[in-house]
Order: sequence, then structure tokens, then C-alpha cells
Amino acid sequence: MVRARGVVVREAGGPLAVEDLELDGPGPGEVLVRLLASGVCHTDLHVALGRSGRDFPYLLGHEGCGVIESVGPGVDPGRAGERVVLCWRAPCGRCRFCLRGELELCADVQTPATRARSAADGAELTPVLRLGTFTTHTVVTADQAIAVDADLPPEAGCLIGCGVTTGVGSALRTAGVAAGSTVAVFGCGGVGTSVIQGARLANAGRIIAVDLSPAKLELAMRFGATDAVDASAGDPAERVRALTGGRGVDYAFDVVGVPDTFRQALDACDQSGTCVLVGVPPAGSEVTMPMSVLFGHRRRVLVSWYGNCLGTRDFPLLARWYREGRLRLDELVSDRIGLEDVGRAFEAMHHADRLRSVIVFD
Repeated sequence: MVRARGVVVREAGGPLAVEDLELDGPGPGEVLVRLLASGVCHTDLHVALGRSGRDFPYLLGHEGCGVIESVGPGVDPGRAGERVVLCWRAPCGRCRFCLRGELELCADVQTPATRARSAADGAELTPVLRLGTFTTHTVVTADQAIAVDADLPPEAGCLIGCGVTTGVGSALRTAGVAAGSTVAVFGCGGVGTSVIQGARLANAGRIIAVDLSPAKLELAMRFGATDAVDASAGDPAERVRALTGGRGVDYAFDVVGVPDTFRQALDACDQSGTCVLVGVPPAGSEVTMPMSVLFGHRRRVLVSWYGNCLGTRDFPLLARWYREGRLRLDELVSDRIGLEDVGRAFEAMHHADRLRSVIVFD
């Protein structure tokens, strides 16, 4: 029996509570991870508010970096002691997509059988995105725990677990941004700035940041944007086209995920341009438009799930780029907090000058 402490929400919109938890040891194919750091993401807030899943009570968190403390049957004992970044989409290896080599499209990703329980009443907790990282300890499948160098700072490592991978991968893996091309990014929070970094790593010729907040636009310029468009000062799609000689961009990324920003991103595309939906749309969202917007301009629409990335392939690559100074992660961390500060971290998401809060464990 492992004792832990974690952030639990028991009902939609209910209070967040740091509770004492109990965990059985890792089962077959699983590992027990002691968390060193966890990023606080908008997805966790959506879960807490009941906007993404109804399997309460939840153990929040899905961006984690930690150390493997013990392994279950069938896992190499030598993995104990590894520093790992946790991955919420570990492919099954058996579904139709995996069998044809498209592991990033896996339809049946691995889920750990072992779950944390509340020490107070024994209630089994649903870990957000099969991880649950707002806790001192969690159990995941061995394939969800991706080994990284032992000297990778935990605050940087945890961000690789989701937001950075999603953003950078959206540019490099989903869209395949070409060198010298033009890019517009609608929404410049933590994921949006990572899309900008991905476009910079792809050597895009022009990267236009679009946001309502001057503070976020200023941050976007630090991460590699070449131009900034204040979306509150007129039609942002028109302003993007004006910056590109009236044509529009080769790639536009909607990192907000609401009908207005999706249509703006699509309208900002050049002929044969690509619009990538990165932000998670609210349930029931709909977009109505003439089909000629697509056919007449030969535009295409792509959807990015986790940046079409694989933890085993991409986490070590992103960590290497960070060590080489090519990928900026330290600058994404706005606040270092404790478990009891998660509520304040959710509130900070509404502050334009904040990118990511990170829980740091002693």
C-alpha cells in the first residue's frame, strides 16, 4: 500500500481538496511514479468544471515529470530510479491504426488498471487523461513513463508531457510547416506559444501571433513571432492578409477552439493554405459556412490531437532541443506552486501575463 496526497474534485464545479490517498502497488505492465513537478493546464480546469467528462470524483493533473519508484510484473526492474515524463497517449500496438504503423492515431490507448482511492471513504478516483499528476504518487502503464535524462529540470520536463508537445507537434507533425512559409497562430497562451516555437524550429519565414491581449502578444514575440495582430482592433483575418501582401498565410492554427477563431484562422489562409484546429471546441460548437470557402480556395482543414506526437519518439527530442537552447521551456513557467495552490493557479489562467503554473513537489 502506497500513501499519497493529491488534488481531488468530487463534483462538477465543486471545491478542490487536497486529500490523503491510497494506492496499491503497480500491477502487471505498470510502474509507480513519484512526482517531481506537474503543469497546470486548462484541460484540468475544464474537467473540474464538468466540461470534459463526468466520471467524478477526479484526481486532477496530466502534465507530469517524476521518478519511477517501483515496477509491476513484466516490467524491467532496472527501470526503477529512472526520471520520466508521463505521456497520456501511449499506443496499444493492436488497433487498426497501430497495425498499419500509424501509432499516433491509436484508437485504444493504454490505460492503467490501478487507481488511487480516497483514504477517507475509499472512493475510487478517475485520473485525468489516464495520469492524475496533481499528486505525490501515481501509477501508470510502463509505456506511459518515457525515460529522459536525469538532469532534465522537472519543471521543464512536465511541460513536455502535454502543452509543449501539443503545440510544437501541431506545427512540425500535424501541419508539417515548411521552411520559409508563412504562419498565423490564433491564441497565444501556453500551447499557442509552443506552436510559435514549432514554427520557428521549422524555419518558417514569417510567424504572425494573433490574440486579444497585448501582454500575450508581447510574450509571443519573445518566443519567435515576427509580427503581432491585436484581434480586438478589427478583423484579424484581414490584418493577417494585409501582412502577407493580401494573400494570407500558408498555415493558420486555431489554438482557441471556438467557432469565431476557427473561421478567422480559415479566412486567414492563402489559396491552398492549411488551417489546423488545435484548441478543444466546447461541446455542441458548430460552424456554418459556404463550402466554397474550402473548395474555391483549395484550403484544407487538419485536426491536431497531442500534436500527432509519440512520447517515445518526441519527448527525448524535445528535451534535447531544450538542452541545446533551441526550445524555450523555462520561460513558459510563470509560477511555481504547491498542491494547495491549484485553485489560485486556475484563477491565474485568466491573467494575460501568465502562461503556466507548475506544481513543484518537495
